[in-house]
Amino acid sequence: MSHKISLTPSGEIFEAQASETILEAAIKAGITIPYGCQNGSCGSCKAKIISGKVFLEGYQSSALHDSEVSEGWTLCCKALATEDIVMETRSARDDGLASPKITPVRVEILEQLNHDVMKMVLKLPGNEAIDFRAGQYLEFLMQDGSRRAFSIASAPHEPLIELHLRLIEGGKFTHHVFNEMQEKTIHRIEAPLGQFYLRESDKPIVFVSGGTGFAPIKSVIEGMIHAKNSRPIYLYQGVRAQADLYMNDVCMLWENTHSNIKYIPVFSDPSEEDDKAIRRGLVHVAVMEDFETLSNVQVYCCGAPILVETAYQEFTQKKSLPENEFYADAFSFSPKK
Repeated sequence: MSHKISLTPSGEIFEAQASETILEAAIKAGITIPYGCQNGSCGSCKAKIISGKVFLEGYQSSALHDSEVSEGWTLCCKALATEDIVMETRSARDDGLASPKITPVRVEILEQLNHDVMKMVLKLPGNEAIDFRAGQYLEFLMQDGSRRAFSIASAPHEPLIELHLRLIEGGKFTHHVFNEMQEKTIHRIEAPLGQFYLRESDKPIVFVSGGTGFAPIKSVIEGMIHAKNSRPIYLYQGVRAQADLYMNDVCMLWENTHSNIKYIPVFSDPSEEDDKAIRRGLVHVAVMEDFETLSNVQVYCCGAPILVETAYQEFTQKKSLPENEFYADAFSFSPKK
């Protein structure tokens, strides 16, 4: 059984089977609506139901607040239509974002940064460039039709594209990158994608990253430095132990050369040999210990879904962070055959 999905203001119409999400049906029909994580964590595919009903579950409250649900908002990546739907969506152009395009890239550099993080540097053909906002991501297009998403770690003004890839147990693509991929090989990507980028404000910024969640934050910070944006920045980088920390020298250089940047690495499960001067504990707890209130800051949080969800709940409920000042990019690491 299928239901008709009508989009406003575009006027596009497509069919959604009872067993597929609205986003899956839109992609199958060749209709472009904004999306990101595809697992209910980022909120990029948020849309408002004008008429009709959907079944919605399995999402994070940081991506869709309870107040938004009561107002008729839904997440296309988690919503199943139970009847014909009219819904209001936005296009990337509504946010001034460039439309994604597919382009070939060449792997210029593969550099292992620690035991499970690889830096990959990509070069576009000729004088081509990707018009992206710092913080957005790209997807590799696999030969079997599947995709792999990675945040862009370089700033938009830089000529090459930098990615940080974490080795995932059982992950076919990352295993290939770490063990088989060669420099100078050609791949296809689609970019830019995602709704994670710096919002205009003069408020201080608290960046909270876990693992390779540092990648999009690096892009944003380097973009700010290039633009001579002097907003106060507090960068909290959470990892298990010193062996998991990477680009620590880059972060320290930012702090030492820019008076508006403060860098706070945090170890959640350090070894006996790890630097005793580094903060211990959970990264979101470190933020809460340092700030009496978050009522007048913006928070940008990147990492595993559990980090994003916990930070959102704790910051909004215990530290008075406005819900609309929490911006997140939740990474979901799942083996893909």
